[in-house]
Amino acid sequence: MRKILIIINRKAGTDREKRLGDAIRQHLPASQFSVETTYLQYLGHGADLAREAVKRGVDTVVAVGGDGSINEIAQGLLGSATALAIVPLGSGNGLARALKIPLDAEEALAVVARGIRKPMDVGFANEHLFLSNAGVGFDALIADRFRHSKKRGLLNYARLVIGGFSSYDPSLYTIDTDGEKREQKAFLMTVANGNQFGYEFKLAPQASVFDGLLDVCLVPPVRFWDLLPLSIRSLRGDVHKSRYMQHFAGKEITISSTDLSCLQVDGDAVPLGKDKTVYFRIAPGALQVIIPGES
Repeated sequence: MRKILIIINRKAGTDREKRLGDAIRQHLPASQFSVETTYLQYLGHGADLAREAVKRGVDTVVAVGGDGSINEIAQGLLGSATALAIVPLGSGNGLARALKIPLDAEEALAVVARGIRKPMDVGFANEHLFLSNAGVGFDALIADRFRHSKKRGLLNYARLVIGGFSSYDPSLYTIDTDGEKREQKAFLMTVANGNQFGYEFKLAPQASVFDGLLDVCLVPPVRFWDLLPLSIRSLRGDVHKSRYMQHFAGKEITISSTDLSCLQVDGDAVPLGKDKTVYFRIAPGALQVIIPGES
């Protein structure tokens, strides 16, 4: 009988939580699964719960929430035999989309029940874990503003992008990718493990969380009216073939700039303080994940 711990981010809401409970009983019946449900209560609680689950020999920890809570829970599972499963209830759901996990909670729980697992790569940016992507450019600025905003969703994110664009001055970066150095100005400077930010915006359409590489996505300085075609090509999945994107991959990446002030990891802002260099590295196969099928 598989031991399953379900960790819910309470931001899901009461009505959705009730429907989720019904779906859990349907897809993870007590006759076949030993299921325990708990809730996030404080910052870092997900990692603590996951570490305890590993000690107790839990087979699968199910993260119910968005990319931020999934990242937190994954921190406690790295290097263990306990697998991470996802029921996506966030806004962008970048990792769930990259893994092709259904956005419908009932369908996602059916994936959990099947229990197909695969070792997934994870990234670190100055030892901050990221599963999908990390960035130091305009995306980091917007992540910081989004963190302080009371509103969520794509429309609010778009509002912040439009509002922040006019005052943003692209920085000059020194980039070292596996020993190959270059210096360049960039509007977006994102290091991707998965293929997208979320909302189906793909900055690194060819990236895979299973290939042992990090993908550097550099968008040179752009004009305001370039944002629309850049967004459309990101949604279409061919932005890497356009003039809006420069792309290169590696296992160890160092990015430095005198302007560095903030880092985003999986959409969450991390202040850098006086540190003007970010070191990115890949940890191949460090996290067991539940997937819909072979990927």
